[in-house]
Amino acid sequence: MLSKEPKKNLLLQSFGDSINVAVIGANGGIGQALVEQLSLSYCVENIFSLSREGNDDQVFNSKGIQIDLEDETTIADAASAIRKTVHALDVVFVATGILYSHNNILPEKSWKTLDCGSMEAVFRINTIGPALVAKHFLPLLSVKKRSALAILTAKVGSISDNFLGGWYSYRASKAALNMIIRTLSIEMARRNADAVCVGLHPGTVDTNLSKPYQRGVEPGKLFSSKKSAKYLLQVLDSMSPKNSGFIYSWDGVELPF
Repeated sequence: MLSKEPKKNLLLQSFGDSINVAVIGANGGIGQALVEQLSLSYCVENIFSLSREGNDDQVFNSKGIQIDLEDETTIADAASAIRKTVHALDVVFVATGILYSHNNILPEKSWKTLDCGSMEAVFRINTIGPALVAKHFLPLLSVKKRSALAILTAKVGSISDNFLGGWYSYRASKAALNMIIRTLSIEMARRNADAVCVGLHPGTVDTNLSKPYQRGVEPGKLFSSKKSAKYLLQVLDSMSPKNSGFIYSWDGVELPF
C-alpha cells in the first residue's frame, strides 16, 4: 500500500523498515495529515486509516477501515480486520477528540453550564474511546521489536498547569486520558521492554476543532495540520522506553500532569 507520490522523508525511521501503522481518526484534520506524512516515509509499508467513514485513501493509498469510538464492536472488528492483513503493527496513533459539536456541546465557561449528557459525550470520545482502542489494538503491536501507542491529548488536560479554569469536560476528559496513558505504559512495558506509550499535544492546529477559538493564538503558534503532523511524528520518532507514560508537546517538551 505505497503512496502514489514519491517518498520524501524518513519519519519513524527509529521503528525500522517496512513498518505497519494504524491511524485512528484518519478523517480529522490531524489524522489526514498524519496519513499523508506517513505515506511519504521510506520506512512505512502499510497504513491503515480508521474512521467512521472507513474509506480507502486513493491519493495516499491507505487501507480504510470503519471504526466508531462509541461502539466497541466496531473497534474489535477493526482490530480483527488488521490482524488478517498484517502479522503485527509497529505504531498505533490515536488522533481523535472532541471539544464541541453542533449538538449543543460547548466548552463550559462556568460550572453553571455543566450538563450530564454533554460531559458523558465528551468522555466517551476523549477518554473511553482511546482506552477501548488500547484494549483491542495493543495485542496487535509487535512484541519482538520497538513499537508505540501514541494518543493525542491536550495541554489543557494538565492539572498543575490549569490557571484559567473553564472547559470542565474537555480538561477533565484529557486529564483522565493522561492517567490512562500512564497506566497503559506500565502494562505495555511488561509485555515489551522496547514499547513506548505517550500522549502528544499537537499545539493549536487550524482544524474544525479549534476554529472558534483561534482568535487569541499568538502569531506563529497556529499550525497547519501538515506542520503539526510532521512535528508529532518527529517527537514520536525520538521517544524511547524512558519516555513512556509521559505527555509531550509538539516540540518535544515534557508537559506536567
